Amino acid sequence: MTKHSRAYDSRGRQAQADRSRDATLDIARKQFLANGYAATTMVSIAADAGVAVDTVHKAFGGKVGLARAIFERGLAGAGMISAPQRSDDMQNIERDPRAVVQAWGMFSTEVAPLVAPIYLLIREAAAVDPDMAALLADSQQERRERMRHNARTLADRGHLRQGVTVESATDVLWTYSSPELYELLVMHCGWDSARYGRFLGDALAAALLDLPEKSEPTWSSAEL
Repeated sequence: MTKHSRAYDSRGRQAQADRSRDATLDIARKQFLANGYAATTMVSIAADAGVAVDTVHKAFGGKVGLARAIFERGLAGAGMISAPQRSDDMQNIERDPRAVVQAWGMFSTEVAPLVAPIYLLIREAAAVDPDMAALLADSQQERRERMRHNARTLADRGHLRQGVTVESATDVLWTYSSPELYELLVMHCGWDSARYGRFLGDALAAALLDLPEKSEPTWSSAEL
């Protein structure tokens, strides 16, 4: 077997493993949301995935690991390139702060539907399961660190309005990007994604920015 064929076989095996992993996560997510965390078993997930229970354990380490993997996959968004990476790429191009925060609102319309339902499941299970409580704390901290990164970008460019510190901006970004806000406005009040995204962009601009005159963004929504 040549080096080329071995490399091809390796890529093929990895692609198959990735597809199997995603399929297992899809099944676990469906069962968690339909039946609840406590009632869902590794046996039922493995059975629907058509794999051995040991295979799921080795890949994810149990139900908590599955919940974590589903949550982290949601944070990456639905594109081939992760939402955080696309957000950073957009920030490197776009210099209008209003356009930047409006783009963050658009990213939220992609990520929130994937993250919010599983986050709410984690939060509910955390009340009685210490491992899920630890996962909840980790997920909150991870999202907060991302929001601090965004706040620092605005601060470094001099876009935060007077009196708004990086920590205060982090608080605002963390709150407006929260699954709880998505739960209230979209899941309970029935807002559609477009309205939700516009609201986030406008609210963040009003709360954080020393607003300049409106200008046309240099990025395209198709690039997100």
